[in-house]
Amino acid sequence: MQRNAVTRYPILLVHGLFGFERIGHFELFHDVKEALKTAENRVFVPHLSATHNNEMRGEQLLAQIDRVLRGTGASKVNLIGHSQGALTARYAAALAPHAVASVTSVSGPNHGSELADFLRKALVPGQLPELVAHNIATLFGDFLSLLSGSVNLPQNALAALNALTTEGVGAFNDKFSQGLPSTWGGDGPGKVNGVHYYSWSGVLPANGLPSLDPIQGVHRALSQYFMTEGQQNDGFVGRFSSHLGQVIRSDYPLDHLSTLRRPANGLPSQLDPISLYVEHAARLKAANL
Repeated sequence: MQRNAVTRYPILLVHGLFGFERIGHFELFHDVKEALKTAENRVFVPHLSATHNNEMRGEQLLAQIDRVLRGTGASKVNLIGHSQGALTARYAAALAPHAVASVTSVSGPNHGSELADFLRKALVPGQLPELVAHNIATLFGDFLSLLSGSVNLPQNALAALNALTTEGVGAFNDKFSQGLPSTWGGDGPGKVNGVHYYSWSGVLPANGLPSLDPIQGVHRALSQYFMTEGQQNDGFVGRFSSHLGQVIRSDYPLDHLSTLRRPANGLPSQLDPISLYVEHAARLKAANL
């Protein structure tokens, strides 16, 4: 039992696009949550729209932070956001710094996603392809919400896509710049308005061999749409685009979804992604968070 990883404040695991807490017996953050609970942490997974912009999801998160604080008696929470969940967490921390002890971005598109840029350009505004894609993705978000029991949450896939483009995140960053680095590829301020900022992420393993994990194959196919960070991305987010606050590391040999799970092929890996969360809990504890 890792008592040195027990944080002072509860941890909220914030999912990203098309994420959810639980569908049936399947939990998106299951391995992460169980590892943190084994270390005796208080861990919660908020219900958020599977598809929507950062501000809408951020408002939903703020309401659930308040419920966690009232339910636990804690004065603050630690937010760990995966992918778009990082932007959601940043919004909540910017509006309620008194209630947030730390924000940790895991594979977060803190400067936008080149993949989102490509998809946005491929969809002609107002014409049939955009409308069809928007309707299908929104219906899929509704379906996820229905399965996960979050039927009252709004869904808007086009708003989510726009919020993840370089332009969309740029506009978001103009309003909520806390923790952002001043130079491309650098670290950002580690503490702003009393909130500590951290980030980590991965890049596709450069082994040159076909992966036995079919999900990694999808990530490799998507990585071809990156130009600025063509050789330094996880299939969804560029390495330097993920930087926020104290950058723990941004080149772990992990694709975008592997920062949430252990290898799907059951084969041993040199790096256990789940251990990164427990190590981070120890880091938060050391900072009295």
